[in-house]
Amino acid sequence: MQIKLPDKVRLIINKLTDEGFEAYAVGGCVRDSLLGKEPNDWDITTSASPLQVKSLFRRTIDTGIQHGTVTIMFGNEGYEVTTYRIDGIYEDGRHPKQVTFTKSLEEDLKRRDFTINAMAYNDEAGLVDLFGGLKDMENKVIKAVGDPVERFNEDALRILRAVRFAAQLDYEIDEKTLEAVGELKDSLKLISAERIRMELQKLLTSKHPEKLLILYETGVSKVILPEFDLMMETGQNTPHHMYSVGIHTIEALKNSVKYDDGLSDNDIKLLRLTMLLHDCGKPEARTVDEETGRDHFKGHAFISEKIAADILRRLKYDNDTMNKVRRLVKYHDHRRKLTEPRVRRTIVEISRELIPLWLIVRRCDICAQSMMEREAKLKDIDDFERMYLRIKERGDCLSIKELAVTGNDLIKAGVKPGPGLGEMLEMLFEDVLDVPEHNTAEYLMEKVRKVQG
Repeated sequence: MQIKLPDKVRLIINKLTDEGFEAYAVGGCVRDSLLGKEPNDWDITTSASPLQVKSLFRRTIDTGIQHGTVTIMFGNEGYEVTTYRIDGIYEDGRHPKQVTFTKSLEEDLKRRDFTINAMAYNDEAGLVDLFGGLKDMENKVIKAVGDPVERFNEDALRILRAVRFAAQLDYEIDEKTLEAVGELKDSLKLISAERIRMELQKLLTSKHPEKLLILYETGVSKVILPEFDLMMETGQNTPHHMYSVGIHTIEALKNSVKYDDGLSDNDIKLLRLTMLLHDCGKPEARTVDEETGRDHFKGHAFISEKIAADILRRLKYDNDTMNKVRRLVKYHDHRRKLTEPRVRRTIVEISRELIPLWLIVRRCDICAQSMMEREAKLKDIDDFERMYLRIKERGDCLSIKELAVTGNDLIKAGVKPGPGLGEMLEMLFEDVLDVPEHNTAEYLMEKVRKVQG
């Protein structure tokens, strides 16, 4: 089985082998190549020591030389080369206490997480697959190398990585590996919020975010996202829904995948986080009508926004992501009678930047509900979008900065600086939101003069 190595990767491997060392492309780049995907980066493993690697190449960086890793630079491109190693005891569920360099490729591959990531390749030897990674790829299985309990005890983050790879590749998790996920879930408490965030985000932004259910079924979500467990355990006895809050959330996440084409990576992230968190306040908001037995979730969007903020803060998300997701969650159920003035106000409340994403959020949410009034709900979204596009095309005023007059104009007309000036601008903006044609200096200054008497 042949893999097309990039020229610089082949150059590095050939230089090392010409000097009498072993060298292979290894890990994810081999897996992705076999899947017909373009690898994000190429890792190389070798029997040469870090100092021997450094001696053979002109420009190197000591990326993690104590763990055997040297980065070889070609211009701005870097390629990590790591010496075969055996990891020592893991005392914190994250890092080996020490590593021992070895001359054995098998020993190096033995310490890797999953069989599909434990394959190596060079042009001379071809594919080196000592643990059945290729067969597992053919069977679409995520399986730990050797004993899954040992692998997860070495690095607890591998528990999440198993589920993330299952989502990215649409694979199932091997039975023994899945048992170990549930057995060792509490060790995730040792892992930093940043590392958990990265794996959870990769899972969510995959083409199969519904694999999030594995986290619930194995008890992992109780450790890293207990709010999702509450959602799974909260029914929705209402004609507008047919699933629990948790399964509705899963369905909404699945719906969001079809909108990925045309969205930036950042927008996909915002969309998935919003769909995950849009109803996280429902368990707290739930009340039951004593007469009908129906559930009500009044004010759940505002509660969801607050809980979403807590979750995003806990996972150490940046402020921009947090603010945008909070806004989308807060307004995910926002409905008004459709008139252009009301649509303009909605655009202002949610922000022009987020309206295209908000429309997708609304559609994903509605299509994860029951069939009750679904057509009418979707028609409202379509009608809103048509009005929004008309407003955008006309260039209607949608912020105080876009008024035909400024604060300085009002001061020149006799309005005193201070709170009154802001209130006057706000009044003019409200007028223009109702009637965009009023956004002329003549009309607005005349209105100011009338208000001043």
